Amino acid sequence: MKFAFIIDPIQKLDPGHDTSVALMEAAQILGHEVWITEAPLLGVMDGKAFALMQSVQLQPVQLVEGRWVSEDHWFQLGDRQRVWLEEMDAVFMRTDPPVTVSYLYATYILDYVDPAKTLVINSPNGLRAANEKMYALQFTDVMPTTIVTQDKQVIREFIEQQGIGVLKPLGGKAGEGILLITADDRNFNSLIEISTQGKVPIMVQSYLPAAKEGDKRIILLNGEPIGAVNRVPSGKEFRGNMAVGGQAVKTEITDREYQICQRVGPVLQRDGLVFVGIDVIGGYLTEVNVTSPTGVREIDRLEGSQLGQQVIQWVMQQKQQANLAATS
Repeated sequence: MKFAFIIDPIQKLDPGHDTSVALMEAAQILGHEVWITEAPLLGVMDGKAFALMQSVQLQPVQLVEGRWVSEDHWFQLGDRQRVWLEEMDAVFMRTDPPVTVSYLYATYILDYVDPAKTLVINSPNGLRAANEKMYALQFTDVMPTTIVTQDKQVIREFIEQQGIGVLKPLGGKAGEGILLITADDRNFNSLIEISTQGKVPIMVQSYLPAAKEGDKRIILLNGEPIGAVNRVPSGKEFRGNMAVGGQAVKTEITDREYQICQRVGPVLQRDGLVFVGIDVIGGYLTEVNVTSPTGVREIDRLEGSQLGQQVIQWVMQQKQQANLAATS
């Protein structure tokens, strides 16, 4: 089988951390061809999506004394060539947020991949529908108290009611721009102005004290949880995101968290969101990550699992079932 990955420049990826590399390695280990491209290299011709792509050979990371170690030269690229995306068995859209105009246009191009020939993960329609903050609002019964607005007075009233709150830009990633705020903060107005830029809505959530114990990332495959890692804040930082120094800690999925997955899973399946990472703090859903959710390397390191191979095997099963249906 042939697998294509739409990623950020491969030179910028961290093979010991990035889930995209874990998925590519898994496909290679299972005997498949791996190709890479980038969102600006996509296009449409004769009504079909194509990409300027390169084959890639990877040197898989090794687990040494509890950490992933990679070779200095961990990938080798083939010559760039124009390839119809429908020649691929599966295409993984793994470009990091934020969802810019360029990202949005890439999803429009992916609409021109024939779904009868190629599985696109995640669905272009699903990616457009699922802002990683707003999408979670479908599940207010399992979320902390949340509002979305740019109105300074509405935000102040909310923070006064809650005592303490968290400001989140709707297009943020990896914890960037998330602020902790109280109603008596002397910088209250300035923080709101910075967050909203005076014209865009933001998400405001009640602060969950359990955040001190960690922000759990749960990986879902086709709506079912397959692994989790807890990200514990370090030092005086209140955010648990690994990008801002959060420590990855082994964890288990609780009964409450399984209930959240059961609540969210069918909606993800409906929207074609196959590979997803949800964030849970203290038994409450805070975000649904669909663009390029990470965490696989950390879970595999802590659990001895092989989540990447599990994902690739799932794709293989889907293709086999589709082929059987086509010939029956």
